[in-house]
Amino acid sequence: MGRGPLAVMISAICAARLWRKLCCALFLCLAASPPVRADAPDQERLRIAFWRIDLGARGPGYALRDIAAAAPRAVATADVIAHLEPDVLVLSGLDYDLGLHTLAAFRDLVTARGHAMAHILAFPTNAGLRTGQDMTGDGRADTPDDTHGYGRFAGERALALMSRLPVDRAGARDFSHFLWRDLPDARLPALGPHVLALQRLSSTGHWDIPLVLGPELSLHLLVYQAGPPVFGRNPERNLLRNHDETAFWTAYLDGRLPMAPPQGPLVLVGGSNLDPADGDGLHKAMRALLAHPALQDPAPTSAGALLAASDPISARHLGPHDQDTVFWPDGPGHLRVSYILPGAALRVLDAGVFWPLPDTPEAALFGPADALYTPHRPVWVDIDRRSVTTPELPN
Repeated sequence: MGRGPLAVMISAICAARLWRKLCCALFLCLAASPPVRADAPDQERLRIAFWRIDLGARGPGYALRDIAAAAPRAVATADVIAHLEPDVLVLSGLDYDLGLHTLAAFRDLVTARGHAMAHILAFPTNAGLRTGQDMTGDGRADTPDDTHGYGRFAGERALALMSRLPVDRAGARDFSHFLWRDLPDARLPALGPHVLALQRLSSTGHWDIPLVLGPELSLHLLVYQAGPPVFGRNPERNLLRNHDETAFWTAYLDGRLPMAPPQGPLVLVGGSNLDPADGDGLHKAMRALLAHPALQDPAPTSAGALLAASDPISARHLGPHDQDTVFWPDGPGHLRVSYILPGAALRVLDAGVFWPLPDTPEAALFGPADALYTPHRPVWVDIDRRSVTTPELPN
């Protein structure tokens, strides 16, 4: 006896639900595996990684002390990096000092944990750099807000580069002195003229770093870390500044700044503190950068992020959960705020967010869940070296 239309419809619905569950389970199993490199010759693969490690910020010298003592937090961070085996690594949240002693010590710790990257570079950060002026109108000039970037001491939570590739130091450019008011279409808050004359755009830094791949062949890293859009006693200023720190790169790539963009291949790497759709912030700036014709978005994913984004806050989000790179449990939940955006002409072999599933050997690298020292997860992208070529000059 044949089944009626209602029975057929119910069977179809059940089959569809089962198929979705099977697909999800398959994705979780595949993405749970460690970030092995894509199927390409080792010499033709270039892995670039970014991670906000938050290894510092307690005071000058504390991060160096912990690294030199092989403190558990520093060792766990180094173990994750050694597991990822990046050729190029951009870090955010590592304290800066003039002689790069902290960065060199951390490079040596990563080497001791199994992965060597000989070359390091860091420029002074705007975080904690005093202006000597009252920047907020509270009658004081000595608070963490009276700086070029929020910070209690100079060098707090800076950017850093570690690389297996040589760095063209002579060609490296630091745009951290660029004034906020000089950005085309800057979204300036109501600040006094003396503040606008001093206030730099970068809360941490904006860099253009050429890496040497061969004779007359370089890959430019466009590096930055933006401040949070909602923070402290100046929410409007921070909201607008966060937007403009990302808008800087769109203007740079468009050639609308006094500094000319690189003519060769490039990769934009950093933390925007801005999700394209969810959480706080003016999301248009991030969406514009992701859609820029000079760049491509590999949209790295992880099974861990997909599984974790079941909290009530994140469940309401619009963006893909598997692309999230951070979890702030007190709000705004899971977001995508860390990015690696290769140039449009580069060939991407693979990409991912290193967010392992619970109770796996990879998850154990981060230590106990209740003792996690940073809410961020590393992002990595593998690029085919053969696609990094010198652009042809017009006749």
